Amino acid sequence: MKGYSSDKIRNVVLLGHGGSGKTTFLEAALLNTKVITRLGKVEDGNTVSDYEKMEKEKGYTINSTLVPVEYNGTKINFIDTPGFFDFQGEPRSALTIADAAVIFVDASAGVQVGTEKAWELVKEYNTPSFIVINKTDKDNVKVDAVVEELRAKFGTSVVTDDDKDAMDEAVAGADEELMMKYFEGEPFTDEEFTTGLHNGIKSGDITPIIKASCYTGEGIDEILGCFAKYLPSPLEHAPFKSIDGTDINVEENGDPCLYVFKTLADPFLGKVSYAKVVSGSLKAGVELYNARTEKTEKLGSVFFLRGKTQENTDSVACGDIVALGKLQHTKTGDTLCMKAKPVQMEGIKFPKPCYFIAVEAADKNEDEKMAQGLIKLMEEDPSFVLERNAETHQTLLGGQGDIQINIIIAKLLDRYKVKVKVVPQKIAYRETIRGTSDVQGKHKKQSGGAGQYGDVHIRFSPSAEPGLEFSEELFGGSVPKNYVPAVEKGLLECMEKGPLAGCKVQNIKAVLYDGSYHEVDSNEVSFKIAASLAFKKGIVEANPVLLEPIMSLDIKVPADYVGNVIGGLAGVRGQMLGQDQDGDKVVVHAEAPQSELFDYAIKLRAMTQARGSFTVEFSRYDVLQPNLAEKVISAYKAEQEEK
Repeated sequence: MKGYSSDKIRNVVLLGHGGSGKTTFLEAALLNTKVITRLGKVEDGNTVSDYEKMEKEKGYTINSTLVPVEYNGTKINFIDTPGFFDFQGEPRSALTIADAAVIFVDASAGVQVGTEKAWELVKEYNTPSFIVINKTDKDNVKVDAVVEELRAKFGTSVVTDDDKDAMDEAVAGADEELMMKYFEGEPFTDEEFTTGLHNGIKSGDITPIIKASCYTGEGIDEILGCFAKYLPSPLEHAPFKSIDGTDINVEENGDPCLYVFKTLADPFLGKVSYAKVVSGSLKAGVELYNARTEKTEKLGSVFFLRGKTQENTDSVACGDIVALGKLQHTKTGDTLCMKAKPVQMEGIKFPKPCYFIAVEAADKNEDEKMAQGLIKLMEEDPSFVLERNAETHQTLLGGQGDIQINIIIAKLLDRYKVKVKVVPQKIAYRETIRGTSDVQGKHKKQSGGAGQYGDVHIRFSPSAEPGLEFSEELFGGSVPKNYVPAVEKGLLECMEKGPLAGCKVQNIKAVLYDGSYHEVDSNEVSFKIAASLAFKKGIVEANPVLLEPIMSLDIKVPADYVGNVIGGLAGVRGQMLGQDQDGDKVVVHAEAPQSELFDYAIKLRAMTQARGSFTVEFSRYDVLQPNLAEKVISAYKAEQEEK
């Protein structure tokens, strides 16, 4: 693959609903340019783009793949992204560096959820775009109806390439001088039309539609020609932003600056980093600086990728995309630059995980191996998280849905030979009291020599303070002042494990008001034990209750699905707090217990046809219903008996 100057490079992300034909398009493009001799099929597992073992087994794209196509002196770097919504981190990372996007639409299905999501992403990232209506060879396909549906959904900026009047009007609308000429009835010259269309696409004012059949090859040559002719080059990309808000300009002769937007943890090749040369040019063997890690990387292995095929290169032009082998201190979202002029680009906006499961190694001796394997997989997919809950002592995997999490578990077994099992997720309940009590805690022990003696009288009641609100009202020296800290310490230690279900205790007021001591046998340990005895007795006598974590939900859905969402809250013991308008979507504000939300991502997908999304944050603790509390307490007691 020869080197290309920056103006002859196009970086294009392929987006669209799963099954719309993105991967097949790449096969058709490679066949058209004679890179391959036969069209691979996704279902046969022999495409250039979906080469990973898991992708072949599942029959769909999991990882973004770089597939350059060389067409009439132009290099088009296509980035094939997954259509499944669980993998939405992949198109986001690609759009961070892309100069254009293509949204694929299945002619037999029309505008699908994935089409809408792709359009929203393109607008969010201000990315110039095309739309390809694919599979026009299918029987009973009404392409004109799909075009009208697209225009109705996305506006009049969407125009077909074969509708000259509409295209001329769109081109005129993107340029004042051309608008005057259009109204005067003068035809555009080829140069005016090309420039006007190019500028209209670049500004987002025009989104052309091209019709094609990737399977038969019809329209592929036209698509490649249009991309080469009308899509912007990387030199036309707006300045990138650094984390301090300053611009990083795209300059061919500037200082070299690379942005790593994708990492592959290949078990055979090792770590491979996809990077765009944002500024300057790149020479193999150069040393660049990672401002985040404050480490220097020597770029010894520099190569172009086409699927899994590598081709070494000595130099890379500004704007091109390249693969870097075995970087030691660099991960997805990092910037490599000159040490003398350190810069750090903004990170990738990955969606927050909304679906969590608890896992543990099937072989308890492989807990560490499981953790290390998951950390390596996080390099490849930073959109999932690995958490260790300090209270429940469970390992949690969080992502966008069950498909993503199941793929991670399968990769862990396939690559690192670690089998994991999914276990019921525990809730970090709390305990508190709703009544009051007045108790004595007395510790007396005599066994030859010095004994132990501590005696306290403590009143317990609810408190607005989150933890322990401790005070003393002692008089007459009933308990020496130097033992008071030991009493408080004994109570604080007891707050870690309540009497109902062994949960942390909160919102407790304790007043030490009386007691007694022994001149010889009393000490700090004795009073600490006496306090713990008082705590256990006092909490039980003060109407203890279990508290459950309540979460705040912001659920964003199209207006048509608001009723479904509100109705569905009853099924998760939730309640609506209000709603707001956010563009063409409605945000439903609600709250629900954490225990009911483990699979809410899947439920919401079903009730909104995958058009809904939500974020969840901890809100507060609230009293758990008695019938549910009894189940938690019984389970805890049974667990203690087993021990």
